Amino acid sequence: MNRFCYFWRLLQRPSLVQLGEKTSALWEDFMGKTWIIILAGAAFILTPLVSAAPPPAAPESWQGDPTPLTQEDWSYDRAAHLLERLGFGGTPTQINKLANMSPQEAVDRLINYQTINNSIVPPFDESGIFDPGMEPFPRSRAEAVQLAREMGEAMGVSVKPTGDRPYQHVVNKYFYYLRSNRLESHRLGQYWAQRILITERPFEEKIALFWHGHFATSDAKVRDYRKMSLQIELFRENGVGNFHDLVLAVAQDPAMLVFLDAGENIKGQPNENFAREILELFTLGIGNYSEGDIREAARAFTGWSNDSLQFVVNEEFHDEENKTFLGETGNFDGSDIIDIVMRQESTARFIIEKLYRYFVSTEFPPQRINELALLLRDSGYELKPLFRAMFLARDFYAPHAYSTQIKSPVDLVLSTYRKLGVRSLPGVPDFHEATSSLGQQLLYPPNVAGWEGGRTWITPATLVERGNFAREVLFPSLSEFVSPDRALTQIYRDVGEKLSVGRDITSATVAGSSDENNMNMMSSSDMMVAVSDEEFNTRYAGYHGTLQAMRRVKPIPRLPAEINFVDMIVGEDLGTTTDVVRYFQKRLLRIPLSREHEAGLISFLDHELGTSNIAISVSYLDEPLRMLVHLIMSTPEYQLS
Repeated sequence: MNRFCYFWRLLQRPSLVQLGEKTSALWEDFMGKTWIIILAGAAFILTPLVSAAPPPAAPESWQGDPTPLTQEDWSYDRAAHLLERLGFGGTPTQINKLANMSPQEAVDRLINYQTINNSIVPPFDESGIFDPGMEPFPRSRAEAVQLAREMGEAMGVSVKPTGDRPYQHVVNKYFYYLRSNRLESHRLGQYWAQRILITERPFEEKIALFWHGHFATSDAKVRDYRKMSLQIELFRENGVGNFHDLVLAVAQDPAMLVFLDAGENIKGQPNENFAREILELFTLGIGNYSEGDIREAARAFTGWSNDSLQFVVNEEFHDEENKTFLGETGNFDGSDIIDIVMRQESTARFIIEKLYRYFVSTEFPPQRINELALLLRDSGYELKPLFRAMFLARDFYAPHAYSTQIKSPVDLVLSTYRKLGVRSLPGVPDFHEATSSLGQQLLYPPNVAGWEGGRTWITPATLVERGNFAREVLFPSLSEFVSPDRALTQIYRDVGEKLSVGRDITSATVAGSSDENNMNMMSSSDMMVAVSDEEFNTRYAGYHGTLQAMRRVKPIPRLPAEINFVDMIVGEDLGTTTDVVRYFQKRLLRIPLSREHEAGLISFLDHELGTSNIAISVSYLDEPLRMLVHLIMSTPEYQLS
């Protein structure tokens, strides 16, 4: 039997699914009406969620209540909520560890992560792709060639003194680094995901992810995995420290300096990119500054740049004249600008609203926001007191905050692995392909504003992909999988095939199809001109650079997730299919399914096993359990944190 045939059988089970008309208003349906999923070519609509069981009871009066949670309020479910929001979920064992503490101890353990030994996490295993002479890396192929014309070399490669294509090796090197850095950044993202799976300090990674989206920097422009790695480490080290110090560190961070064109911000010709974003997106928010303030701040940041991985101030490019910024006048530099920003009331409120939206709820109790903003300002922008007050308060566990956040793609993927006890990041499916198809890729925010999040995670396409991810984890297609870090484009495959049969570079790289007709369209004289006059061949450079990158960048292991569902069940001593369904609900969901959906899942598992007795069916239990977990992971409830 095809492993997905069960989806078709489910269509005949009115207790679990009901067919209905598809709607374009998927978001409205998601939050309370219907849920459309397409898996393995079968489209079906789960029953309405209006009858879904509520989360663990908490009075509505808890919304906005700053009162710290008491021991009597503490429970397994609230510990699970805390670990999900301050981390990426966990196994029952990990949740119980927090549940057996007091709420104060649990929160302190998570936010004081520097005190926890995390030697289980190894350092990033670099491939060693960065060669001497590679920095500063040219912004374009044309710039690389121009540099080679003027200097006789570029990126550590000398111009060929005689013969055809004198700049070919320079262009080869350019494309090699573009490709190798992309592959190494891919590996760096994989490494970060692996850290999240095994770390003893989940809030360290969760807060780093938050700051990665807040101070958004993309390797698509930075083009240096080393700078990106240093920036993420900065977020880990400073993520729960002082917000003023964090902003200053980011302003001097090489990745940010490159991303926002700090090197182009010089006296007499200020570049406003960084000044604008630090005010609009990082600290004050729109409406709390003027265009004049942006211009003056840009003047203050002139001369701030980087020398490779180090922050530098080029004094000759710094504007030493007085600036007037937010009503204050003086010979300010970038540090002074940040000091002035921190004195504005709007700064604390701006960052509080963003933190609250990310960790608590999109519903802002006004008084609560005011309280937290005042706390942050009065503490001199120390973040730990803020987090302690935020995560201990009844407000954090109130109905408006409990299981109301749509999981980001990274949250969805990695919480799935953590909840299932996976300790080694699977190579199948590819982590980046999985999250990118859902709208998020580590190290590649879409723009300087980061990921919008919330409802934007849900579109018709991503609904399908969320279901597909569940399928690929539980039923990986190993025979069909192509490693994205070792795949050549069709163009490069054509070039390789032509070169392998003895074609010269020019004929092997003719644009168009690979048949002989294209070559016959060129006269012999045209061919000679192409060979003799060509200074470099871009298509060959891309092909050559890609192959060299693949040789030098270490491959990503491509194994599927190791999940033993039978051991889970046997270890819990579960006797019936009802026990099993309820076990996986508790393990995977923060909101229980409705009784109708639960009954449907039990009926489904009974049918697949031919019995409700688990002991009888243990020898063939694995695949039906995978089917069951797939169904649970395809519910709306599973998409919520």
